[in-house]
Order: sequence, then C-alpha cells, then structure tokens
Amino acid sequence: VYEVRERIATITLNRPHRLNAWTGRMHAEYRWALAQAEGDDAVRVVVVTGAGRGFCAGADSQALEGHIEKGGYDSGLRGEVANPGYGARPEFDATFAYHFGLAKPVIAAINGPAVGVGATMTLAMDIRLASEKARMGFVFSRRGIVPEACSTWFLPRIVGMSTALEWFYSADILNPAEAQAGGLVRNVVAPDALLDEARTLARKFVAGKSPVAVAMTRQMLYRNAAQ
Repeated sequence: VYEVRERIATITLNRPHRLNAWTGRMHAEYRWALAQAEGDDAVRVVVVTGAGRGFCAGADSQALEGHIEKGGYDSGLRGEVANPGYGARPEFDATFAYHFGLAKPVIAAINGPAVGVGATMTLAMDIRLASEKARMGFVFSRRGIVPEACSTWFLPRIVGMSTALEWFYSADILNPAEAQAGGLVRNVVAPDALLDEARTLARKFVAGKSPVAVAMTRQMLYRNAAQ
C-alpha cells in the first residue's frame, strides 16, 4: 500500500495473513513504491511499515518453492521497478543496494515480528523505530544459510562488530528492549503510537530543511562509509 500525506510517503507491506512474508511480487511492488517516492518532488521522507500484527516474517517459504518450480517469478512490473542503485554492479544494485541510491531519508516503523529479510531490509534504512510488540531476528544459522542483503556490512556498522557477531551466531529473537540497548532501534513506542512517532520524526526532516542538502548529506555519509 502506497500513501502520501504531509510530504511523507508511507509504504505498507500488505500480506497480513502471512505476517507480510516476502515474495517476488512484494519485492517488485516495494521497488515500484520506492520509485514513486523518489520521483515525486512532493515527497520528502519515506516511512516503511507492515499491515496487521507483523512487519515482515522473512521470505515466504511457499512462494520460494513456487519460484524454484517455475524457474523464477514474473511480477509483470519489470518496466516500473525502482533502480536508483549504488553504482557498484547492476546485479548488486538490483538485489541489494536500491536504498543506497535514494535521495530521501527512509524510516522503518517496525510494528511486529521482523526476521530474516524482514530484519535485514531495515538495516539499509536510515532510522528504525519499534513497537513494543516488535521482535527482530537474524536467524540464518538456524536455517543453515549465511546472512543476506548486505547485512554483514550493515549490522556491524550499526551495533558494532561484537554485538553483530553474537546476534548472527545465536540467531536469537530480540525483544524491543534488547534491540534498543544494542543500538539497532532508536526508540520503542506503544503499538498505536508507532506511525505517529515515525511521522513526527519525518516532519523534523522536512520543516525548514533543504531537500537538496538532505539528499547530498545522505549520499555523502553512505558513499563514504562504503569506500
């Protein structure tokens, strides 16, 4: 779901019956929504959240099985998908780095469980807020796989190397207090207040601020960190 209000674009992952588990179609539509926000001069900040009681419960295992059987997923949105990229490699940009190339701040409003890709996708966002009902987990070692989506680059830079390694090794599900104590989320708020809190923060980036200065500052920080 894509909505613009008060110069803030809100993107809501909308598969509540599956705790917003990630699919190829969701990936394509999410990229499309980012493209709308990036191309709209009336939008200054992006907020990402989830519908229902989950943020994103990771990759949808049923959908992944379908992709394997079909040899891929055809969303029908190829010509409209955002591709700001980061200038590394086309395949890297297409899969991981599309947040990097955006000119506008992105705030994660984590309303419920966020594991796997549901957790790693928020690492590329600028600021994370969490509901008291949020849970976050980098559970890859439980699945016999390695961390995805550049999370091995992002997470140590957000929480420090030792904490990142502990979270990856243990694959623990973090409650909001643990995530905040580790520096992963900015603050924890009541579920009903989460979106209001995210939008209040977003308005601080809009009122009386130069969009060009904000965009250039964002790119300077991310590009310097990646070099």
